[in-house]
Amino acid sequence: MRPETTARWRPSPPAFTRLMVGLVLFGLGEGLVTAARLGNSPWTVLSEGFAIQTGTSIGTASIVTSLIVLAAWIPLRQAPGLGTVLNAVLIGVGIDVTLALVGRQHDRPAQAAALVTGIVLVAIGSGFYLGAYLGPGPRDGLMTALHRRTGVRIAGIRTALEVSAAVGGAALGGRFGIGTLAYAVLIGPGVARALRLLRTHDLARL
Repeated sequence: MRPETTARWRPSPPAFTRLMVGLVLFGLGEGLVTAARLGNSPWTVLSEGFAIQTGTSIGTASIVTSLIVLAAWIPLRQAPGLGTVLNAVLIGVGIDVTLALVGRQHDRPAQAAALVTGIVLVAIGSGFYLGAYLGPGPRDGLMTALHRRTGVRIAGIRTALEVSAAVGGAALGGRFGIGTLAYAVLIGPGVARALRLLRTHDLARL
C-alpha cells in the first residue's frame, strides 16, 4: 500500500474518478448477485439477515453492517479515508437501486447470468477502488489489515471472512445458496486478478 502520508481525504480528479467507478461497479455487482436469488454474497447474506431481524432494507442493513465492521479496525490500526466512507454508504445504496431497477430474477438462465456478472463486477470494482488509494472499504480494510498482521495472503483471508459472514447471516435468516458458495470461493482470486490486470502492482502481490 502507498505510504500513510498519501492524501486519502483530498483526492486528485483521476483518483476520485477511479474510486467512484469502482464503487458503482461494486454496488451494481452486489445488487445483481442478490437479484439472482441463488444465494446472496456472504456479506449481503449477513445484511439481509440483519434486515429481516430489524425490518429495514438490505441496503440500509449493509450500511449499518459496514459501520459495525469499521469498529473492528480500531485494534488493527487501519487508517480510513474518503474511500472508506463512500464505500460504507454507496454499496448499500447500489444494492437497493439495482434491485429496484432489475428486480428479483426467476428464470434460471437469467439467474445464472446475474450471478456470474455480479461476481465479476464486484472483483473489477474492488480493483478500481482499492487502486485509488483513498482508503479501503470496511470489509476490504479488515482484509488488508489482517494480511499485514498475520502475513496470510489476501485470497485466503478474504475467503475466510466471506465464509464467516455467510454463516452468521444464514443464522439470522439471510438467503444462503449455491451463489453464496460460488462468491465465497471466487471473489478472493477474482480481486487479486483484477488488481494485477489494473496494474496495481503493490496490491496485487498481497
